[in-house]
Amino acid sequence: MILEEVTTPTNTPKFTFAWDHGIIQMIVTLVLIVGIFALLFFTFSKVCRRKAAFIILTVDEVLTLAAYILDLKIVLVILTGVCTAAVSICLFANLGDLRSFIANPFRKTAAKPASFGVEKIYNREQLYKKIETAVIQLSKTKTGAIMTFERNTSLKDIIKNGVPVNAPVSPELLLTIFYTGTRLHDGAVVIHGNEIVAASVFFTPTTKPFAGKYGSRHRAAIGISEISDSVTVVVSEETGRISFAVNGELESVDQSIFLRVFENYMNDKSGQVAQED
Repeated sequence: MILEEVTTPTNTPKFTFAWDHGIIQMIVTLVLIVGIFALLFFTFSKVCRRKAAFIILTVDEVLTLAAYILDLKIVLVILTGVCTAAVSICLFANLGDLRSFIANPFRKTAAKPASFGVEKIYNREQLYKKIETAVIQLSKTKTGAIMTFERNTSLKDIIKNGVPVNAPVSPELLLTIFYTGTRLHDGAVVIHGNEIVAASVFFTPTTKPFAGKYGSRHRAAIGISEISDSVTVVVSEETGRISFAVNGELESVDQSIFLRVFENYMNDKSGQVAQED
């Protein structure tokens, strides 16, 4: 009897993917790069809003994609470092807008003044004179006050913690609101157009260090100016001093030039008017 050795195949067929893993990895990486830059563009559009920043970001993205495709590792590292430094500098220079963006990334600014049913068209000169009359009287009596004038940035979400007023601006009403002892004298008055929208509104105070001594009203005024383009007038309860808080900065002015500086700020001018002796 003859035994025959039967051999069975030991090698089973291997199945391989038809995809080229190198190409897949490159496509995924390119998508991630484009996605990261898209996120940066969105952030810059809300925070920085400067043409130069967008140009630098666009050039850096194009060069980064080219360096990755051409496998220029040293150039890629340099471009990554430059982009990181540029983004950090831009965000640091716009901390106020960055705070606002983090609080509400999808916030929309008011395209035009909303109608609250008081007056759709009003005389700006008369309105500014009313504000001047009230502020000077508050200064003379050393009555603490803070008035915030809404411009393009909507303060709708912020005034929710206040008391709705929805009344036309008048010196008498402002003096009554800030009269010591009334329930509304603490906090800020928010004015939209020619209407007092709310009173007793409390703002998040700034954390910025200052050389001088500033009270809660002044710090709150600076805080709201850091996250919006509003103009805030503050009257000191201790000295009667009048100050403006705009773009995270505080400027004290004399009564004699209050109206001129106020008009400059409200008209998007610098407002840096030298005080007269």
